[in-house]
Amino acid sequence: MKKMMIVLTLLLLLPSLGWGLEVVEGVVATGVEQRQPVGVADHFPADIGRVYCFTRVRGAVGDDEITHVWLKQGREMARVTLAVRSDNWRTWSSKQVLPEWRGAWTVKVLDRAGNELTSISFDLE
Repeated sequence: MKKMMIVLTLLLLLPSLGWGLEVVEGVVATGVEQRQPVGVADHFPADIGRVYCFTRVRGAVGDDEITHVWLKQGREMARVTLAVRSDNWRTWSSKQVLPEWRGAWTVKVLDRAGNELTSISFDLE
């Protein structure tokens, strides 16, 4: 009985630590409408002004969070923490971009513990 209680306690704690989260959709787009990404691409004109990183996350039990880390050629440009409040949660962040910021970009998606769940790359041309 004692072992069963320990196992149950661990199972309940795992989601709160960010374990088990999975990004099932991760894209960069020109916008988000009705909770869906629009203008999905991996190349954008440098004068676009703003891009969006959309993620759909599975595996959360209760309140959890992910972080979008926006990197330009490896240099962190922004960090946005986003709530994940159900097992199938859609969320997004956006980044204003300047024309002189041409080049390779990556958005790393991290769980609460800082583990990388996925990364999404795109170019500003």
